[in-house]
Amino acid sequence: MTGATAEKFIVEADFDDYVTLLKPRVMSLAVFTAAVAIVAAPGFVHPVIALASILFIAVGAGASGALNMWWDSDIDGIMRRTRNRPVPAGRVRREDAFALGAWLSGFSVVMLGLTANLLAAGLLAFSIFFYVVIYTVCLKRVTPQNIVIGGAAGALPPVIGWAVATEGIGTAAILMFLLIFIWTPPHFWALALFVKDDYADAGIPMLTVTHGNRTARWQILAYTALLVPVSLLLAFSEVGGPATLLAAVWLNASFLSAGLALVRRTDSQSNKDGWTAERRMFRISLVFLFALFAAVAADAVLRPILDGFLHWPHLV
Repeated sequence: MTGATAEKFIVEADFDDYVTLLKPRVMSLAVFTAAVAIVAAPGFVHPVIALASILFIAVGAGASGALNMWWDSDIDGIMRRTRNRPVPAGRVRREDAFALGAWLSGFSVVMLGLTANLLAAGLLAFSIFFYVVIYTVCLKRVTPQNIVIGGAAGALPPVIGWAVATEGIGTAAILMFLLIFIWTPPHFWALALFVKDDYADAGIPMLTVTHGNRTARWQILAYTALLVPVSLLLAFSEVGGPATLLAAVWLNASFLSAGLALVRRTDSQSNKDGWTAERRMFRISLVFLFALFAAVAADAVLRPILDGFLHWPHLV
C-alpha cells in the first residue's frame, strides 16, 4: 500500500464507518431476541447482569458482521446494494476490519462468560464461528442452501439469552430458535428476488440465481407455512400467552397472504402501491419477527397479572 493510499484511509475513515462494519441492523435483531428471551425465561436475572449480557451479545453479533465484511469485501464491491460499505469503498482497510472483528469476538465471549455463565459464552462463540466460518467462508459462495443452513447463526441469540437466565436450554428457547431459523429463508429470498442481478454478478449461488424466481417463490411460501405450527407452539409454551397467540394468528395470516400473492404473480406485475410483491413480502417479514417477539415480551410482563384469573395452557 502506498503512502497516499494509506493517507486516504486515515483521512476518510470515521467512527460511523466502524459502526457500519458491525452491521447495526442485524445486531438489533440479535439484541432484541436475546433480550426477550432473558425477560421471558423463568427465574430472576439481576438487571445489571441482564443489561451487561445483552451488551456483550450485541458486541458478538457486531464482531460477526465485521468479519463477514472482511471476507466478503471483494463481492461487496461488485453488488450495488453493498458497494458503498466501508471496506469495498476504500474507507476502512480490510485488515482493520478483520482486527476489529477478531478482537470484539474474543472480548464479547470472555466478558459474557464472566458476566453470565460458560454455557451462554460457549453459545455466543459458536454463533460467531458458525456465521463467519460455516456460512460466510464455506457456504455462501458454494450452495443455494447457504442462507438456510447459515440461518442457524442468526437464530441463536434467544438461546443465548435463555442460557443467561437459566444456565440451560429449554423447549421455549428451541422454539424461538426454530422460529428465526425458518423465518430466515423467506426473509432473505424475498430480498434476493428484487436484487437478483446483484447476486448473479457477484457469483453468489442464491436460490433465485440457480433455480429461478418461480422456484424461489414456492420455497418462500413453503417456509412461510412452516412458521404457522412453530409460532402456535410458541404461544402455548411456557413463555406464551394470549398476546403471542393473537400476534401469531394475525402475523401468519399476513405472511401467508403475501406468500400466496408472491407465487401467483408474474415478473412483470406489481402491487397497486408501486411495491413489487417481493418487496411487500420482505417488509412483512421484518414486521413478523419483531412483532411476534414483542408479543412474547408482552406476555412475560402481563403473566403475573393474568395468572390470577386466567390459566393459560402450556402444551409444550
